[in-house]
Amino acid sequence: MDNSRFQLHSCTFIIIIIFITGLATKSESIGINYGQIANNLPSPENVVSLIKCIGATKVKLYDADPKVLKAFANTGIEFMVGLGNEYLSKMKDTNKAQTWIKTNLQPYLPSTNITSIFVGNEVLTFNDTSLTSNLLPAMQSVHTALINLGLHKQITVTTTHSLAILQTSYPPSSGTFRPDLAPCLASILTFQAKTGSPFLINAYPYFAYKDNPKQIPLDYVLFQPNEGMVDPSTNLHYDNMLFAQIDAVYSALGSLGYGKLPVHISETGWPSKGDEDEVGATVENARKYNGNVVKMISSKKGTPLRPNSDLNIYVFALFNENMKPGPTSERNYGLFKPDGTPAYNLGFSLSSSSSSSSSSSPPSNDAVNNDTSSGAPPHPPTSSTGYLSISSATSLFSLTQERYCFLGLSLSFLLPLLMILKF
Repeated sequence: MDNSRFQLHSCTFIIIIIFITGLATKSESIGINYGQIANNLPSPENVVSLIKCIGATKVKLYDADPKVLKAFANTGIEFMVGLGNEYLSKMKDTNKAQTWIKTNLQPYLPSTNITSIFVGNEVLTFNDTSLTSNLLPAMQSVHTALINLGLHKQITVTTTHSLAILQTSYPPSSGTFRPDLAPCLASILTFQAKTGSPFLINAYPYFAYKDNPKQIPLDYVLFQPNEGMVDPSTNLHYDNMLFAQIDAVYSALGSLGYGKLPVHISETGWPSKGDEDEVGATVENARKYNGNVVKMISSKKGTPLRPNSDLNIYVFALFNENMKPGPTSERNYGLFKPDGTPAYNLGFSLSSSSSSSSSSSPPSNDAVNNDTSSGAPPHPPTSSTGYLSISSATSLFSLTQERYCFLGLSLSFLLPLLMILKF
């Protein structure tokens, strides 16, 4: 696809301009999951401008695609790079881990801002003893390799978890890990506390609603006005499920003595289309959920249990991916279609930092075992990229973008105000 045509598509249809003075504040960092299980996606060079348009400063990549890492050089965008589950047994060998880093990451440093490696994706909820036993040794080996290469202060090592590692999540103060996983988790948490890496969780309130639409209020999962719930132990009020899930994870960490470990949401999202039995998978619900997640990030609002902690959230996902297997929803989590146009009205302003290309300066269960408030089915096997199947587990003003790209103006600072106006 021609670069100028792609930028016209990706920016012309989605820009909102509001002229204000003294009221704008810079939004908190927005993360985005960049999946590539599709045969019709734009080139990574064209994706750079789209990432900038949504004001995202962090990208989670499910592999170490050299084309992507090269395209994002000198953009300043932070990258979390994935090592798929199929690599775990090999990565136990420090020499192999070091070779992988030297081959796949080091050539792009420091131009590309790689800040983290997540080793394995939702390994513990596969109930695969081989994968589970290899996880921590692989993480330790990768970290040792980074030390040997002098990169350990720049790049942290972590892993992602499904919310199904929890035994209970309701009320949030009662959050606990599954007893069969607690010993393994304790060792991983010791490693993460020592090395300073965050605890990554994939959380999807959508699945809790889909499985129990008569019991769970839709407004509660979509961040809409609702009565919410009060945790009887802490007396904290929750008006949305995502915050309740995050705090349940903090409580579970605290029960093992790691309550100070930061929790980052490595995936959350909502499908804009689904099969007949996929209740709630609609354009309107996806617009509300993803738009309000961004609004929450921009408002610098923490959870009830951690009101002063930053929300580090990666929205799933950047594109609809037409080759993902499974139900219809699997192929409709994207904020954008492959041609760069929005999958739906995002409800917030998208900005562009440049009119040039990159030369400028799935997933998971959202659910909890034995917990009807957020239960989810088991996962299928991982793909060759370590990218899982999720289901198993009018603008206020419309102007063309080119004139603002030409002026080199970034409008991401308008996100907080525009989100409030829209929602």
